[in-house]
Amino acid sequence: MLGSILAAVGDFTAPKVDYHAVAPELVLAAGICVVLLVDLFVPEHRRWITGTLAGFFMLGSVLPIVTLAVTGSDVRDALGDGRYMVDNFSLILKALFLLAGYVVVLLSTNELEEGGYYQGEYYVLLLSSVLGMVMLASSRDLVSIFVALEFLSIPAYMMAAWRKRDRKSNEAGVKYYLLGVFASAVLLYGMSLLYGLAGSTKLTEIGKVITLTGDKVGVQVVAVAFVLIGFAFKISAVPFHTWAPDTYEGAPTPVTAFLSVASKAAGFVGIIALVYLTFPAASDVYRPFLWVLAALTMTFGNLVALKQKNMVRLLAYSSISQGGFILMPLAMAGTGDAAGPALRAVVTYVIIYAATNLGAFAVILAVSRKTRSGEISSFGGLFSYAPGLATMMTIFLASLAGIPPLGGWYAKFGAFRAVVDAGGGWGYSIAVIAAINAVIATAYYIMVMREMWMKPVPDGDVTPIKVKAPVMAALAITGICTVLFGVLPGLVSKVGNLSDLAGAFGR
Repeated sequence: MLGSILAAVGDFTAPKVDYHAVAPELVLAAGICVVLLVDLFVPEHRRWITGTLAGFFMLGSVLPIVTLAVTGSDVRDALGDGRYMVDNFSLILKALFLLAGYVVVLLSTNELEEGGYYQGEYYVLLLSSVLGMVMLASSRDLVSIFVALEFLSIPAYMMAAWRKRDRKSNEAGVKYYLLGVFASAVLLYGMSLLYGLAGSTKLTEIGKVITLTGDKVGVQVVAVAFVLIGFAFKISAVPFHTWAPDTYEGAPTPVTAFLSVASKAAGFVGIIALVYLTFPAASDVYRPFLWVLAALTMTFGNLVALKQKNMVRLLAYSSISQGGFILMPLAMAGTGDAAGPALRAVVTYVIIYAATNLGAFAVILAVSRKTRSGEISSFGGLFSYAPGLATMMTIFLASLAGIPPLGGWYAKFGAFRAVVDAGGGWGYSIAVIAAINAVIATAYYIMVMREMWMKPVPDGDVTPIKVKAPVMAALAITGICTVLFGVLPGLVSKVGNLSDLAGAFGR
């Protein structure tokens, strides 16, 4: 027996790792270790350096992405077995996660310093969560997808409850954790069924088996449904959204911004990989499922947002609604030649939405420092004492509403074009529902604009707001991107055209 074991060990060959391809992950992993060690040795009044280091490693991870995009081939197999791929699609999403994470670092700096929160641990968790997202973008295997998903989710559970003495923050963390664990269990059960059907965890291998034919059609349908439900929680799709409003309101504002953008985008990355690689022959299952999710999500999110009095809860339901618009093209990905346009529409929408929503939360963070309130009424008369912030918030809200010439209009245009070009009853009907919802959404965005520009200041205090330098930098980054993506849509469309996961895998 010992001889057979030694023979097996002798035959084992270690996988050839493309270290250039996994350089972003390695830089982030090094950043986690460095921030953790520095936090152990620097005095309390110097803990701000951990935030600087976190931002440094976020941007440092972007450099190998740039070199890969410039010098690398279209598709790189990082481990040599097709389970961890680096292609244009993954590079674009990795850059998005890292830049969004950097903006969140900027938003967090003063909030953590002034709130007396643990800074080193916070940035370690933030880096860990972003590392999970970066890994998810390249994962083409059920095991690596699940590990990456938990790697990004578990730190987020703790970050949501970071205000330990705040009852709402504790409630946010508990709700997010309990429902997240339940969703992970559902997802893992669906994945176990997929593995049982295919005898493999590789997405492309499973895709050859999930054909909705033979004597195991029922099990295939259940597996597809359970996996999609697990990811529906991550993107807060209705009716799996119940964690989002309370978690967004109770979590620290930078964490809320992070969850509403990066975490949601990561969920869509998982759905995209499954739809295009694992379920290409199961459109009869995922199309009606995603169609219903998209219609419910955008409609419910918009209708409930109309009744909100709290700014963060309004943006929470707005985020739910925006998720419905992003789901809309994916529902039509298996119709005719819609696979490529649908993917490009989703990637474009996610990029523009990330810039816009992060900017809106940056304004909320700046205003709430003065008003000490999250109510919409606290934004009354904002233009009279903070015209710059009022103008920026108007830009972000108008972009979310899809008003030209801001980035949001191009995002919605791409989503509508993808479903209309797909044609058929499914495409035209979801386009009509989305058009109605776009009008509804405009109503509550304009309501906030009216509060800022036309209503009086609630407490009569017109003391100017001093915006901290990191928040100002975050506003500059997000504001410039929001305007440029709308005025020069060719910038983001070129990025969207590169994100051809379907083409890279021969679909």
